[in-house]
Amino acid sequence: MATLAMDQAPSAELPRSPRFTDKTHPIAKLLFVAILVGGLAFAGWSIVVDTRQAGEQLALGVFAFLGLALLIALGFEFVNGFHDTANAVATVIYTNSMPAQFAVVWSGFFNFLGVMTSSGAVAYAIVTLLPVDLILNVGSSAGFAMIFALLSAAVLWNLATWYVGLPNSSSHALIGSVLGVGFANQLILGGSRGGTAGVDWGQATKVFSALFWSPLMGFACALLLLLVMRVVFAKRKTLFRAPEGNAPPPRGIRALLIATCTAVSFFHGSNDGQKGMGLIMLILIGCAPTAYALNRTLPTSATAAFVQTSHAATAVFDSRSGATTLTPAQARTTLTDALQHRKAEGAKVYAALGALSQSLTEQVASYGSLSKVPARASSNIRNDMYLVLDTSKLATKKPEGFKPEELKALKAYQDSLESGTRFIPLWVKIVVALALGLGTMIGWKRIVVTVGEKIGKQHMTYGMGAAAEIVAAATIMGADHLGVPVSTTHILSSGVAGASVGSGSGLQARTIRNMALAWLMTLPAAMLLSGGLYWLMLTGIRLFGIH
Repeated sequence: MATLAMDQAPSAELPRSPRFTDKTHPIAKLLFVAILVGGLAFAGWSIVVDTRQAGEQLALGVFAFLGLALLIALGFEFVNGFHDTANAVATVIYTNSMPAQFAVVWSGFFNFLGVMTSSGAVAYAIVTLLPVDLILNVGSSAGFAMIFALLSAAVLWNLATWYVGLPNSSSHALIGSVLGVGFANQLILGGSRGGTAGVDWGQATKVFSALFWSPLMGFACALLLLLVMRVVFAKRKTLFRAPEGNAPPPRGIRALLIATCTAVSFFHGSNDGQKGMGLIMLILIGCAPTAYALNRTLPTSATAAFVQTSHAATAVFDSRSGATTLTPAQARTTLTDALQHRKAEGAKVYAALGALSQSLTEQVASYGSLSKVPARASSNIRNDMYLVLDTSKLATKKPEGFKPEELKALKAYQDSLESGTRFIPLWVKIVVALALGLGTMIGWKRIVVTVGEKIGKQHMTYGMGAAAEIVAAATIMGADHLGVPVSTTHILSSGVAGASVGSGSGLQARTIRNMALAWLMTLPAAMLLSGGLYWLMLTGIRLFGIH
């Protein structure tokens, strides 16, 4: 694959690459290292503060293990940064809108801002793809083996495709890795627990749809947008010309290209930056459940709202439970089984939802707030909240059987449960933003050359660059709003291809073929790699008797 991807010489109509030989100033290198080390130190300090405030003391071995897990998770975001940022900066570099070194710093800064302003919805869209037994028992050795396996597999595949210069999707790699450990878990357990050990195919289908349609939309929309631009701005011939030598574009066009690069960088951060956050939270919950299993930052006043919404939702559940009564233990088994088979219907399921919701209400009310829940109860309350939240969401996927006021009550209750369990601490956002932002500043040249020189047969024009970037930014923004992960790489590289076709130039068949091959291979390769790593780790755990 390396030969296929890298031996394609630029077309005769393409000039040499922009100047990538400019050396980085020593002060810039020192600043880079200082920020990197400072970010890691900040993460460690934040964990110490959070655990002390929660009254939880981490043993040295647990803290070291947590540090290693966080390094791997942040490593994924770092690799994601230098793998995907090339797509955002290629257009401004190849149109001479920005010097290469300045462009990657600019992009890194706006990636950082994008992560900091993200909602966290995409983070938990990834988490819900994981097997239910991992989420409920994340602190087990098998749970940690899954997280290590899937993150390591995603990083390795990203590094491999980066090395040969192929624009590959980090989202695709991560999701393939998640599915791989799910399948491996299913096979290792021999189907003894059915779907609980496998994959949430409902959520997987939603994610697959976004990943499948986004590159097709990128190609079609960029092609159409460029055609519209050629009609609307027919008199602006300069917009549809390639740059001459190293001359920058006219001021207005340059502003447009910089603005679109900025938008893609920002929305890339807001979407891709979240993909490691949910996994980092699982690591934190497993190692330090007292501090991170529940959102202890919620004010005491939120407890009254939780109790109120819980009572309203419990009334809805009870109205559908018939005469069925269950203990909290029976309710947990019933709801786990419902999630296992992806079927939340029948009187028994609603009785379980009602019983567990009532138990949650009594526990949280007795403690006064989530911040006062003792260490011994944190994990159990989180798991109960998870079971009720996801089962109730599954039950309301078909809203036809509910009255509008009932749906409103259930939605309010689900929001309360989410605020208590699905949260991202500020320090996690900061360190992920630093990892992604710093990652954008190194290793970008290989992918930039592919996007800038090896997709179309002619040099990128100003209009081509703007069309591809506008479509990419709009698509990622929409996906972020919907809470689904999409691939910046797929959208923008397919947008460049669409804009190349719209401009009348052809495509370099070898590069397009290799990109399509990488797109098709990523899912099975990541699944095989992560599943194999998970099996090896579990074998090692059993061999050495680790629990």
